[in-house]
Amino acid sequence: MNNELSPKAVVVRYVNAVAEGDLATITDSFTEDATWSYPGDLPLSRVWRGRDVIVNDFLGGAGSLFAPGGTPQVTLNQVIADGDQVVAEWRSVGVTAAGATYDNPCLGVFTVRDGRIAAVREYTDTQHVAKVLFPAL
Repeated sequence: MNNELSPKAVVVRYVNAVAEGDLATITDSFTEDATWSYPGDLPLSRVWRGRDVIVNDFLGGAGSLFAPGGTPQVTLNQVIADGDQVVAEWRSVGVTAAGATYDNPCLGVFTVRDGRIAAVREYTDTQHVAKVLFPAL
């Protein structure tokens, strides 16, 4: 499986799978007990617990906020690794269900365990997320 990949390669593989819409690889990238911390006071803001919840509810739920065919394009900008800790910077650009342009830089601090992502702490412009994805808030 992923055990032969370095932590950096695990994260690069995951982000590339998101960019390509490869659900099988996205799912395979996480440990069953993974967590994803999303900042702010938004409907998405919380600690998401468990691979299936992260993939189906968090990532899948965020995807539903975009127009059909407007799913954000994800571009990996930089990855820095130190042991099991990996910092990745990416940009997401898309069209929301309301027709607004979403363009947001993101940074994630990933913890990799046994070749899979065990935890993510994401940092992003939550003010932009609120304005563009949740304008009624």
